[in-house]
Amino acid sequence: MKHLDTPQALLYYMMLIRGFELKIAEAFAYGKLAGTMFHLSVGQEATSVGTISALREGDYIQSHHRGHGHMIALGADVNKMMAEMFGRIDGYCKGKGGSMHIADMKLGNLGANGVVGAGLPIATGAALGVKYLNQDRVVMCFFGEGASLEGEFHESLNFAGLHKLPIVYVLENNQYSLSTALTRASAVENLFSRAAAYNMLGEQVDGMEVVAVAEAAKRAVEYARSGQGPYLLESLTYRYYGHSRSDPAPYRTKEEEQVWKARDPIATYQQKLLEHKLITSQEVEGMNAEIETLLGKAVDYADKSPYPELSEIFADIYAQ
Repeated sequence: MKHLDTPQALLYYMMLIRGFELKIAEAFAYGKLAGTMFHLSVGQEATSVGTISALREGDYIQSHHRGHGHMIALGADVNKMMAEMFGRIDGYCKGKGGSMHIADMKLGNLGANGVVGAGLPIATGAALGVKYLNQDRVVMCFFGEGASLEGEFHESLNFAGLHKLPIVYVLENNQYSLSTALTRASAVENLFSRAAAYNMLGEQVDGMEVVAVAEAAKRAVEYARSGQGPYLLESLTYRYYGHSRSDPAPYRTKEEEQVWKARDPIATYQQKLLEHKLITSQEVEGMNAEIETLLGKAVDYADKSPYPELSEIFADIYAQ
């Protein structure tokens, strides 16, 4: 993606994603957002930005319930994103998609999905369509380690491997499926190794290092785009908060959390840019100020946007 083609841009978009999610967490705390199921990806920003940086305009992504970062990394309008979080008519889905079902075909986002693993066959079908129409496109499908234990994972990868579809499966391994640790649920810990069962390449990457993710994603996307078939990329990352805003995560130790937070993807990358004189502390401060202003305006935009009329309930169900 052109807007992610510089080191400074990678940092900016990671900061924007985190700022956006902390802002909706704040709005939730003040009772501005209905419901309790806001799934934050704070800590996982390097995976969203790094992988999507390898795509180009016209490619597709399939997201999941923890997908705000994917949408923002694509270059989404944060005003429309915020309005969707608030359930307002000016949101991307007219306020009817909300946090877990946001989509925008113009950006290439086929949609987030609240059902674990449900996006895998959708993305695989999209990749089949791309191949059938002989389009120069790649589909990137995001899902978590919990979804890799679902039947849809195996069925989708088997089909993609059989037909050599142009798809990159991005497994965001944040260590926990809600409250269940991967070590208690999977017979293998290196989930990328499952690619071998479906005659595709697999790779594991440090999901806390945005450059490492970007480089791995570039390899995967180029492989899929060249017609060689699908690719499974496992990104090792960590969510700082519980599964949702209603989950205080008592199943994790504070020591474990601190180990991961010490490797924060934004702080470590920012420090590297400063050390290599690719950015100045003043520029970082400017980014922070710009993002704070941008998100403040987004909240105002969402607050002023009306709720959908009752008549909207039956609109947009079927394509014209």
